Amino acid sequence: MARRQLSFRRRRTSGRALALSAILFILALTLAPPFKHYFTQRAQISALNAQLTSDNKALDDARKELLLWQDPQYVKSQARERLHFVLPGERQYIVTEDATTSDAVPVTRVAQALVDGQPWYARLIASISESGNK
Repeated sequence: MARRQLSFRRRRTSGRALALSAILFILALTLAPPFKHYFTQRAQISALNAQLTSDNKALDDARKELLLWQDPQYVKSQARERLHFVLPGERQYIVTEDATTSDAVPVTRVAQALVDGQPWYARLIASISESGNK
């Protein structure tokens, strides 16, 4: 009789465990998609907030620049600086750097071929062979 009771308890507990695990599995399957959508939407909201912040900053910068361009003195200074405009009666001098600066680029065979006046196909072959040597 004790054996029968023990066997019955095992079946009952294993049946309960099986039912509980089945309920938890179904619950997990039911709740997984909404949680996934929730976290996906939170990530999208965060990305959109970051984009909104950067767009607002760019808009503020554009408004500041628009205010600058509405000032006639700023327009005049930009025309002088960018387009080298001068007023009537003024002279403009543009100073270029001396050719003996230390930033001079060494002359390669390709650059020498350009100076020599070789045809384009010879210059192409020279540039390919020089790039292969490096």
